[in-house]
Amino acid sequence: MSRLFMVNGKVNLRALFISILIPLLVGFLSSYLVGNTYETFESLNKPSFAPPASVFGPVWTVLYILMGIASYRIWMYGTENKEVSRALMYYGLQLMFNFLWTIIFFGLELRGFAYIEILILLLLIIITTIKFYRIDKTAGYLMIPYLLWVSFASLLNLSIWLLNL
Repeated sequence: MSRLFMVNGKVNLRALFISILIPLLVGFLSSYLVGNTYETFESLNKPSFAPPASVFGPVWTVLYILMGIASYRIWMYGTENKEVSRALMYYGLQLMFNFLWTIIFFGLELRGFAYIEILILLLLIIITTIKFYRIDKTAGYLMIPYLLWVSFASLLNLSIWLLNL
């Protein structure tokens, strides 16, 4: 079994599966509730650095899998550990903000509010990444692509908001 999934000499495939499934379901559900995110994105005025809408699905899928593996690694240290519990609490909180952003940006079309929300999300990701890193360096590293992508998405959100006032 890959060392990526081994924590303290153990692998728990059920926990790994659930840990990956949770962020994937969060992403799927928020997109499902909003509906036509692809069409909405294509209809907006976008900055020159905006990727095509078709990029977002595959990127988010990879990011959710990495997040799931990171949370699995932290969970494997035991939730009775206060550091682990606190780190997973921040992880859950940032997942909730991740879920809400799609609804605010696409569903409610409140792009300015979505920008404020994504900045809070970004802060929560930074805190989660630091807390994960302090417990398990690999888990912290697994969160970095997500942190970078949401940093980029924050700039994209701001730009789209300003271009579509």
